[in-house]
Amino acid sequence: MRRAAALVALPLLAAVAVAGCSSSSSAKSSPSAATTNSVVTATGSFGAAPKVTIPSEKAAPALFTKTVIQGSGTKLTTAQTLEGNFVLYDWSGTTHKLLGSTYGSSGPTLFAGQMIPGLETALIGQKLGSRVLAVIPPKEAFGNSGNSSIGVKGTDTLVFVIDLDKSYSNTAGVPGAQTSNGGGALPTVTTATGKAPLITIPASSPPKSLTVKTLIKGTGPVVKSSQELMVQYTGVIWRTKKVFDSSWSRKQPYTTEIGVGQVIKGWDTGLVGQTVGSRVLLVIPPADGYGTPGSPSAGIKGTDSLVFVVDIIAAVG
Repeated sequence: MRRAAALVALPLLAAVAVAGCSSSSSAKSSPSAATTNSVVTATGSFGAAPKVTIPSEKAAPALFTKTVIQGSGTKLTTAQTLEGNFVLYDWSGTTHKLLGSTYGSSGPTLFAGQMIPGLETALIGQKLGSRVLAVIPPKEAFGNSGNSSIGVKGTDTLVFVIDLDKSYSNTAGVPGAQTSNGGGALPTVTTATGKAPLITIPASSPPKSLTVKTLIKGTGPVVKSSQELMVQYTGVIWRTKKVFDSSWSRKQPYTTEIGVGQVIKGWDTGLVGQTVGSRVLLVIPPADGYGTPGSPSAGIKGTDSLVFVVDIIAAVG
C-alpha cells in the first residue's frame, strides 16, 4: 500500500493553497478539533507499527496534529523529500478503516511532490526522528471530490501516523566524482556540483542496443525490481542533441516504481541492479524507449534513440 502515500503526496491538489506550519500541535488545531480529534491516539515506539485509537463518533471539521514522539534531527523543509513509514486510516462518520501501512515487509515510502495541504502543515518544520499524528478533514485533504482510487469519499477524514526517517534535498544529485565521463562512441557527460549534467552527443550514430555505463558507482544497496526509486535525471534526444526533459529544471526529484513497467523498458532494464548513489548513463534505442509511436509532445520520433543521465538518490520498499 506504499502507493497510498504517493497518492496523497503527488500534486493532486496543486491548485489548493497550502496552509502555514507551526511546531506546536495547539497552533495547528482549532478549538473544535480539540473536542473530538484530539481523542485520537497513537502509541508504540518509533519505527514500529503504532496502535491507533479512533473514537466511534464523527470527526471535527478542523485539522489536528500532534508530535507523538519528538525527534532530534534536522527540521523538514519544503525543499526536501521525506522518507518515512506511515499508517493511514479513513474516518467516515462513526466508523473507520485502515487504508494502508508501510510498516513491516513493505518498507518505508517517499513523500515526494506537492503534499495535500493538511499533511504538509503537519510535517513541514518537524524534526527527523519524530512521530507525527495528523487528523485531516476533507477540506485539507481531497476536498469534496474525495479520492476514489484509495477509497476516500469527499466527506471522509484522514488519520495519518508518520515516522520521519530521512530527508533528501530536492536540488541535490549523488555525491562523489565521476570515474568516467563516457565519451568516444558514447555521449560525454560533464557536471558541476548541484547542477544538471551537461550531455554532449557525438557525431556518430547511436548504438543499436541498450547501452548502460556507470559514471559514479554508489555505495548504497542494490536497486531491486518493484522498489520505489527516487532519481534526478536529464534526457536528451540523440538526433537533435537537445534536452527534452529534466527533473533538475523542475527542482523536484522523480519517483517511480522500477522494473515493473511504470517507465520505459530502458530504465527498467538499465537501473535495476545498479546501486543507490550511482550516476548512470543510458543510451536507449527506440525499441527500449517509446517505440514506433514515439512521443510527439516531447519531440521524440519513433526512430529516435534517447540519452539519459540518471542519479539514483534513494530506493525504498
